[in-house]
Amino acid sequence: MTGNNGQVRTREEYKKAKQEAVQKTKAEKLQKTEAAPAPKTDKRVRTRLIPIWLRLVLLLASIIICVMAGATVGYGVLGGGNVGDVFKESTWTHIIDLVDKE
Repeated sequence: MTGNNGQVRTREEYKKAKQEAVQKTKAEKLQKTEAAPAPKTDKRVRTRLIPIWLRLVLLLASIIICVMAGATVGYGVLGGGNVGDVFKESTWTHIIDLVDKE
């Protein structure tokens, strides 16, 4: 390990010089960051119009409404049955018995 002028340096001197160089570069970086203004970040904060939990509730409600409307149209209009019978338990047990029939 030789210095700039060709002299042999001890391990301690080498470590000290290296530590000083690291501190010097840190100080230069700190000066650069202090001198330059911080870049503006125009991040938009998004405020949700409809919260996620309300979206899930609306999704579940729309699924239930669509299933009920589909059953009403399918059983009452296309199947020729009474529209009000769709909501009776006996109608559904009869349909399940027809499907499970062997």
